[in-house]
Amino acid sequence: MTLDGLAHDERTNAVVGWILLSIVTIDALENLLRDVPLWGGFELLVVAVASAPALATREWTAMVPWPILSITASAVLAGTAVVPFELTVYLAIASLAFVVVVELEAFTSVELSSRFAVGFAVLTTLALQALWTVAQFYSDQWLGTDFLRTQTELQRDFVVVTVVGLVLGALFQWYFVRFESVGTAGERTNGTGSR
Repeated sequence: MTLDGLAHDERTNAVVGWILLSIVTIDALENLLRDVPLWGGFELLVVAVASAPALATREWTAMVPWPILSITASAVLAGTAVVPFELTVYLAIASLAFVVVVELEAFTSVELSSRFAVGFAVLTTLALQALWTVAQFYSDQWLGTDFLRTQTELQRDFVVVTVVGLVLGALFQWYFVRFESVGTAGERTNGTGSR
């Protein structure tokens, strides 16, 4: 089966997506048990956001395309591996923002042009980075962690996550031009497979 066929097969897409989310869930529970609650909580947030369409529609195949989930899952799983933590956080936040935008486009009546979707995803990335910063602040206060050290690092985080969001946006725009999304709202409403 080619990548093009795999990207269009709804059942295969869902199976791969649920496997990825299961792995992220196991890693999140492991992080919570290892006393890494902030990252474990973020991983559970990723799982909740990615599984929201399936839970809302009660169709297990309602998933974003697996290549998008694989980037998100790889980023959050790399956060517990030997990859530098800050780099994985940037990629995880940006890819989570793109999951949100793809879900809006594919599973709601919202229709976005590809350029607007990328811009909206970059802004969503900045909003998620702000929420992550607030979570880090309270983690430092309540859990005794040391995430936020200087204002310069904090400002650099926002600049780097914006750049990562733009690069990821260019990749996703290429992806959506190359491959039609699986499980779009148009497919679900008219059953023809075209919008």
